[in-house]
Amino acid sequence: MVWGMCSWHDMRPLIRLDTTLIGGRYVSILFDHLYPFMSIVHSDGLGQFQQDNVTPHSSRIATEWLQKHSSEFRHFPWPPKSPDMNITDRIWDAFERAVQKRSPPPLNPTDLWTALQDLWGGDQLPPALLQTLIESMRSRVVALFRARGGPT
Repeated sequence: MVWGMCSWHDMRPLIRLDTTLIGGRYVSILFDHLYPFMSIVHSDGLGQFQQDNVTPHSSRIATEWLQKHSSEFRHFPWPPKSPDMNITDRIWDAFERAVQKRSPPPLNPTDLWTALQDLWGGDQLPPALLQTLIESMRSRVVALFRARGGPT
């Protein structure tokens, strides 16, 4: 399993998780990677962080950590079961397609990790993709409101 963070400008470190992600481990990742990024790039406190509602992300310890840091950056609330709002899924889909196109394909976990690192920091997923997905959020939110929270 991997955890990654991206922004308008670039892809941030990709973190390899050799164990199951639980709330405490997730908070460590937020503290080690998200917090420094937001402190530097969004020192005005206007940065926004979005995540989905998988169990570690919505755990009590993670929720408390995000509330504690709410004056330093905003946490965009995630509607339950709302894949239409999840630009992260589209990033992972593009990432998966790029891995599948590699020649030769990764044959073992070490090769896969190397390919993931190369692609995450390389030009296979250009900032324009991230920017297009981020800009699409307005129309996604409008569609969600029009559908009264239902499928869009």
